[in-house]
Parts: sequence; C-alpha cells; structure tokens
Amino acid sequence: MSDSLTLTIIIVAVVAVVAIGIIAFVTKGRKPKTPYTSERDADDSSAGQGEDGSTVTTEGATDTAIAVEEPVFPAAPKLDVPEPVQGRLARLRARLTKSNNMFSKGLLALLSQDTIDEDVWDEIEENLLMADLGTEPAMELVDALRERVKIEGSKDPVRVKAMLREELLKLVDPSLDRSYLPEPHADRPSIIMVVGVNGVGKTTTIGKMARVFVADDKDVLLGAADTFRAAAAEQLATWGDRVGVPTVRSDIDGADPASVAFEAVSAGIDQEVDIVMIDTAGRLQNKVGLMDELGKIKRVVEKKATIDEVLLVLDATTGQNGLQQAKVFSEVVNVTGIVLTKLDGTAKGGIVVAIQRQLGVPVKLVGLGEGPDDLAPFNPEDFVDALLEG
Repeated sequence: MSDSLTLTIIIVAVVAVVAIGIIAFVTKGRKPKTPYTSERDADDSSAGQGEDGSTVTTEGATDTAIAVEEPVFPAAPKLDVPEPVQGRLARLRARLTKSNNMFSKGLLALLSQDTIDEDVWDEIEENLLMADLGTEPAMELVDALRERVKIEGSKDPVRVKAMLREELLKLVDPSLDRSYLPEPHADRPSIIMVVGVNGVGKTTTIGKMARVFVADDKDVLLGAADTFRAAAAEQLATWGDRVGVPTVRSDIDGADPASVAFEAVSAGIDQEVDIVMIDTAGRLQNKVGLMDELGKIKRVVEKKATIDEVLLVLDATTGQNGLQQAKVFSEVVNVTGIVLTKLDGTAKGGIVVAIQRQLGVPVKLVGLGEGPDDLAPFNPEDFVDALLEG
C-alpha cells in the first residue's frame, strides 16, 4: 500500500471521529419533542437553587413516558330546547280564561234569567259585538240561541252553557283544516311565506314558529327577505341561532327581497331541509307599490319551488281594524292561514270568528304572550272552552 493511500485513510478516519463527536455533543441531553405542550407537562419540572445560588431545573425521570393531552376545542353553543306543543295548549286555555271571563259571565247571566225578552236579546247581541265577533256572526248566534231557548225552555245554567258552547263552536268551525305543518315533499322543502303589516310582531312570530317546528323535530331554514328594516335580518338570525336554525340573509342594505327569498329556497333545496320560512317586509296595506313587491317575491320563489303556505300575521288587539288588512293581503298573495298574535290580555276572542268569516281561511296558530314559546296551534274546542270558563 502506498504512503499516499495510507495518509488518505487516516484523514478520513479522523474526520469521521470528529463528526461523530460533534453530533453526540449537540444531541446530548435534548428532550424528545411531543405533539402538544400541556400545562401538566410544564408542571413536571421543578425549580430549585444550586449551591452557587443559580436556578437549577430538575427534569422528571428520563425513563418515564410523557403524557400527551388531547387538544381542547371550544364547546358548541348550547341550544334552547323548545317547549312541547301540549304544554303550550294548556297555557293557552289558562290565559284565555283569564282575559275573557267577563264575556262568558255576561252571556251566561243574561241567558239564565227567568224572563228573556227582546231587551235581553239585545244585550246579548251587544255583548257579542263587544267581543269582536262581528255583526253577522253575532246575529247568527243570537238567532240560534233564541230558537233553542224557546224550544227547550231551560233556564238551568249548566244546560244554557252547553247550548252556548255548541253554537260558539259552530261559528269557530272545527271542520276547517288547521294543520300548520305542510305536507312533506320528496325532492324539496315545504315553503312557507309569512306576511303582515309593521308592528304586529311578524319577525318575532316567525322565530317562535321556527321553535314550534323544531319541537316537531323538523329541519328548518329561515330567509330574511325583509331587507327594508335594518334590524329585521339580525333579529331573525338571533331567533334562529337559539334553536340551531340557519338564516339566509343579504349583506347589502336594501337588497332585492325577491332575490334573498330565491336564494333561501335554493339553499333549502341544497341542504335538504324540511321547511323554509320566508320573512317579508311589514307592508302598509294602502301602499300599492309595496304590495306589488309581495306579489313579485311569490312569483320569483315559485320559479324554484311552489309556495305551500302563505301565513298572515295579525294583531288580535286591533280587533275589527285588522280585517281590512287581512282582506288586502289575501287579494295579493292568496293567504292560506292566519297567525293571530297577542290573543291574551286585552284581545277579544270573537275576532277569531270574524277573521275566519272575512277571509274564508282558518286561524292556525295563536300568540299567547311575550315568551319564546308563547305560540301554539289553534284548537277550536280548547278555544271555546276557554271563552266560557269562569
């Protein structure tokens, strides 16, 4: 072997030894990395004072496995659990009983008198009119009661109350279809369009209706097509967020309501939800241009899917004044049902009969108060019984 070859081998060996030494020096004492750093890992080290006063950190035993905590993700927001329908119906009866005692007591007192002459019948009719029953229904009820009292001749309060209940129930008409859940479709959601004038609590009512549908285990999507009232979309989205219901809305103030409604229906189809509810602006019934806009929304939406329900929200405390609103809306969008809000308190129960008679469509849902679950399906028997309690 030549001297040059021997020298080369020696140099390579020296370089290798030096490299190994450097690697060992750099890696000596290095703590293995872990995917996550937890507070518990940090607490495993303790600090103390060295003999020279310097800080000394003592690691845990090197042979002990290092615990790795799973990452902590933010908890999902807690959703409201809407009250079941049956609980709402019980509360409806209790509140109507409280607000209509004078109506029932007055009628029963008049009908239970020993002698019922024309003056008494006039008082009975006046009592019915004061309950917002309407002129025609009030006259029908008086005529029916007059005939039955004449034939039976009974003054027994229990029997008189039974007769009054039967005649009132006929006026409320239990035969009307009051189903508030549209029939499901195989290829698209059910579409509900909600209309009403400003101030009746329409957007709030839609939020409460969403809770009713969620309580019935339905997937719901809301469309904020009221783009003229600045807070309407935010208000609607807040109601939806409380029960996990999404809202389709525009980021542009004054956006085309028909476009927002169309996008909501499209999103509902894509997401395969059960029900899409479309909020609309509170229309003043004497503003022809605004009413035309309602018709446009309906036409545009129906390019994508047929609207199954058009629900008109009315304030029960407006009494007979609400009937003109109902009439105009029904001419524009073919109203299929009524949601009657604020039926408790000062509202007169007879307005239910008057509205149904005026429009030929049923009251389907009634608002009972300010609480989030103060909305219930309308039940004719419970309603009449509540009127006559006391």
